[in-house]
Amino acid sequence: MHEIHVTVRFSETDALGHINNTSYFIYLEEARIRFMEWLGFKMDIQNWNFILASTKCDFISQGYFGQELSIKTYVTKIGTKSFQLEHDLIAVQTNELIARGNAIMVFFDFEKQKSESIPEMVKEELRNHLVHS
Repeated sequence: MHEIHVTVRFSETDALGHINNTSYFIYLEEARIRFMEWLGFKMDIQNWNFILASTKCDFISQGYFGQELSIKTYVTKIGTKSFQLEHDLIAVQTNELIARGNAIMVFFDFEKQKSESIPEMVKEELRNHLVHS
């Protein structure tokens, strides 16, 4: 499991004073990028082999400007060509679950424009971080 922290900025809230729903997807993207870097994959556009196939976010509780959020990212499924990441967004001050997100990442050959089997070396690294939910 990998963890990052973000502080909710004023511009990420809406007229009702809580985190705007679109802001969560920015947090999830940041968590995915940091998770992939933590695994050893650099954000090198020339050698990038992953594409986002699906993402979703369930809003559990309201978050607000100035809150520090902990985003915990972990692998929950590994398939032949794809894997699934889960994200727990927790308010650090209260330890309350604010949202839960997930993402399906596909191993992709951009030159051929098609998905491919995840190489065994990559699968092994993902298995090292597999959490059964």
